[in-house]
Amino acid sequence: QVQLVESGGGLVQAGGSLRLSCAASGNIFRFNSMGWYRQAPGKERELVARITNSGLTNYASSAKGRFTISRDNAKNTVYLQMSSLKPEDTAVYYCTLLAPTGRHWGQGTQVTVSS
Repeated sequence: QVQLVESGGGLVQAGGSLRLSCAASGNIFRFNSMGWYRQAPGKERELVARITNSGLTNYASSAKGRFTISRDNAKNTVYLQMSSLKPEDTAVYYCTLLAPTGRHWGQGTQVTVSS
């Protein structure tokens, strides 16, 4: 079983920054990638950024240049540094881990950006 626990969400003004963290535990010896998705009210869940087990990253176009995904293998933790936040970044952010056993999700953390 895999557990993912997110933290770091909150309320921030437009132009501000937040750093999300996701700590993974359980059967995570082998995984393909970890990443972040988000879901705004009335919208579908969408990819924000992901990082493979070899360190390759990719970002949604909306995140490029503003968000940075990174990981600490020793802590089994992935981070999402978000800068220059906009009201349209408001959403629940979900951590995800893709393993041979399938895709796993965290419980989500709310990010609210006020104008």
